[in-house]
Amino acid sequence: MDKALWEKGLNARKKTLGAEYVDKSLSTADDFNQEFQDMLNEFCWGKIWGDDRIPPKIRSMMNLTMLASLGRMHEWELHLNGALNNGVTKEELKAILHQIAIYAGFPAGVECFRIARKVLVERAAKKA
Repeated sequence: MDKALWEKGLNARKKTLGAEYVDKSLSTADDFNQEFQDMLNEFCWGKIWGDDRIPPKIRSMMNLTMLASLGRMHEWELHLNGALNNGVTKEELKAILHQIAIYAGFPAGVECFRIARKVLVERAAKKA
């Protein structure tokens, strides 16, 4: 394992998904999935998210469209929070959702809008 890449990935992962979520994922890892958590930090978050050629905000936008197209709605909700953490605005989110509806299908767009409204309400409640 490349420890520097792992640490870079851990930092990127926490910045995007939130330290609380990441710390919980790591603290509940066991012999069965610890290696996978390490792979996520090193490869996904260190190598890919750590590649500065694409800024985190744009990478988040890309992830939202790919996850919607794949129907991975649990991950979509997680990455929606990450996209908002990375600076995606509500107006940009609406444009992303329209893009999803056209290219991934209206059912995907409907589901993503439903999740987005829920997440936006939850985030507003936390700020209040």
